[in-house]
Amino acid sequence: MKKMFIIVLVTLFVSPCVRAGEKWLEGYHKVLVIGAHPDDPESMCGGTMIKLQQSGVEVVCVYLTSGEAGIPGKTHAQAREIRRAESLVACDIMGVRPVFMTQVDGNTEINKDRYAEMLTLIQTEQPDMVITHWPIDSHRDHRNCAILVYDAWRQSGHSFDLYYTEVMTGLQTQNFTPTLWVDITATRAKKLQAYLCHDSQGTADNVAKFHDAMEMMRGMECQATYAEAFVQQLWK
Repeated sequence: MKKMFIIVLVTLFVSPCVRAGEKWLEGYHKVLVIGAHPDDPESMCGGTMIKLQQSGVEVVCVYLTSGEAGIPGKTHAQAREIRRAESLVACDIMGVRPVFMTQVDGNTEINKDRYAEMLTLIQTEQPDMVITHWPIDSHRDHRNCAILVYDAWRQSGHSFDLYYTEVMTGLQTQNFTPTLWVDITATRAKKLQAYLCHDSQGTADNVAKFHDAMEMMRGMECQATYAEAFVQQLWK
């Protein structure tokens, strides 16, 4: 009886990644990953993007800003040129298409025009899945990005499945408790290759300080070596 009780407990508490594989990723044809800055999409779910691309899904990497304020000592124009170039190389490595929106790093806005801009982009691209930042985040640009995407999801009549994911949990993403996982062990090397293209952002240090631990922790949650984690926005 005791042995049966233990088996039941293990079955209940094993994560969906283990119990159901990654069935939730199946059936999608076009995915937008919308991050606030160059390097955000790559860092938060680059392994999943590569996995989807390798399975035949069209993946679009959307940058809300061009990282204009992200390089000390550089003008906005200089930083934009550097960071866009880094993004193009990263997207080429992942086999995804980059799209740059028009907001400015450190000065992102939420207003009628910006809501319309995000909605127009998503309606033009017509994805069936969108991944963006978890909205509780210490970085204002990340929060604003999530709110704009959420509003587009509402205004489009929930025409796509919306998922949130994390960036540097603890420092930036806050109060994030995932419900879905993707084993990225096989795609992590390419993810890191893409992420490290953003050399202007000290990405090598960020991997050691944040991403190694975060991806190993998510891996332990679903019995993988490395994983990325998500929460789906529910409607019905």
